[in-house]
Amino acid sequence: MKIHSLDPTLSVSPQLLPGDMVAVAAAGFRSIICNRPDGEAADQPSAATVGAAARSTGLQFEALPVVAGDITDADVARFRQLLGTLPGPVLAFCRTGTRAAMLWALDQAGQRSPEALIETAGAAGYDLKPLYARLVAARSRGSASTVSACEVLIVGGGAAGLATAASLLKRRPGTNVVVVDPSDTHYYQPGWTMIGGGIFRPEQTYRAMESVVPRGVTWIRAAAVQFDVGESEVDLSDGRRMRYDVLVVATGLKLDWDAIPGLRESLGQHGVTSNYDLKTATYTWKLVSELKQGTALFTQPPMPIKCAGAPQKAMYLSGSHWLEAGRLNDIHIEFHNAGAVLFGVKEYVPALMEYVARYHADLHFGSRLIAVDGPGHQATFAVSSADGSISEVTRGFDMLHVCPPQRPVDVISTSPLAGDGGWIDVDPATLRHRRYANVFALGDIAGTSNAKTAAAARKQAPVVAENVSALLGDRPLRAQYDGYGSCPLTVERGKIVLAEFGYGGKLMPTFPGWLIDGTRPSRLAWYLKEEILPELYWKCMLRGREWLCEPALIDEKVTAMTGLDNR
Repeated sequence: MKIHSLDPTLSVSPQLLPGDMVAVAAAGFRSIICNRPDGEAADQPSAATVGAAARSTGLQFEALPVVAGDITDADVARFRQLLGTLPGPVLAFCRTGTRAAMLWALDQAGQRSPEALIETAGAAGYDLKPLYARLVAARSRGSASTVSACEVLIVGGGAAGLATAASLLKRRPGTNVVVVDPSDTHYYQPGWTMIGGGIFRPEQTYRAMESVVPRGVTWIRAAAVQFDVGESEVDLSDGRRMRYDVLVVATGLKLDWDAIPGLRESLGQHGVTSNYDLKTATYTWKLVSELKQGTALFTQPPMPIKCAGAPQKAMYLSGSHWLEAGRLNDIHIEFHNAGAVLFGVKEYVPALMEYVARYHADLHFGSRLIAVDGPGHQATFAVSSADGSISEVTRGFDMLHVCPPQRPVDVISTSPLAGDGGWIDVDPATLRHRRYANVFALGDIAGTSNAKTAAAARKQAPVVAENVSALLGDRPLRAQYDGYGSCPLTVERGKIVLAEFGYGGKLMPTFPGWLIDGTRPSRLAWYLKEEILPELYWKCMLRGREWLCEPALIDEKVTAMTGLDNR
């Protein structure tokens, strides 16, 4: 039994057993709060069993079960009430004690700074840093004089969020739409691979946010820090609270540079680079253009990641340049992929393997980057063998291109919206939340099985816009997303394998095979990537012009017959 004191009146601990009650009473505690739901583990005693043992030793006992990612304001208020009425000192427990510590911190947020609360919890062995934004919101909420309201609140002003706003206003002019995003710059991220290949200039891939927010949309330059879905309200980092009729979440995901020791410190120097960041994409091209000989390593982490082809695109464009420059025989290329296959849709693999052979690249599957020593030019990998064993292998490099591990942003993974893995739990067709009827999600944060690409967001945005419009108009949700995603694989300078596919890996080519055969490298597909898609992005997608991406609608008669009228 490990007990950690947070303040003179409250301590927390991991799971308590009935046999612990005598020791708890002997330690001077007078009350116990159980914050763990029953049934989380097979060997877990029920709250009723622990409660009976506690009461038999003269302790008072209350159960307040909570889930870490779904602690509501009501839970915090009930915890505060218990602390105010139970005789102290009080001992609260859950599986590890973390949830009890979270409830304590949220209760104390109005009296103590987030930094102080996190420091105190950290000294007790509990990392509450992911709770920081919510603690800030809880502290500032009391100073907010009003609650603002809108019809549609879109959290995230990236490709998915702005495209949805534009498509919605196309359907419902005059709708009160608010976009929340803290950035003053909007980025065209698909262009960063081209920067790393020396084709695009950085300034081609960004614009001021105010210039791309659709006309008629209110932009609030702030971040969402807490979702109160029960009240249909969201707390913002500027202290205000937004109430909505419909919520659309398009926050994107988090690039977890810190998941690999040494990566963040080395990035942008020592030959360590990544096309997943604008600043280092320019460094990629510097390395590629200047490298004359040596070893170039390219890495891909476990899925899911956005633009799953991007790690190998960097390899192909680099190999293409070295081949053209006559340096390829002096440069050894390795591709380290944590997965088991080169590409998830098998029809595109033969063409890609031709380029792997052309650039003499060594493929290492089941090889996950776990550490970077930039100054020493060493990269360490965890390598999985066929028998399931894992060994560590260290490789020297002159150039290391890293795709960082990726995960849901903290404000989502710790919210009631989260499902498996922390991604937002939505229906894969309608993109509506499975539990909250007035919430939708799209883009990289949505918990769907499609490829996380800008092309997917371009297809999803009209679906969400159509379904939000239907919901506001009290009509059935008829728009369906088919999982479409596109990955233009830049296999050489001037040619692309245009991978287009939907749910289950179904091939979904936009163009007839005689024009562009997506399973073969194509110069026309390169022209599409270099010239057409950027213009399509800025002038169509972000303005609600749904060229080749109008949503598929379920026939109204079929809807009525099948009972799909899910309002």
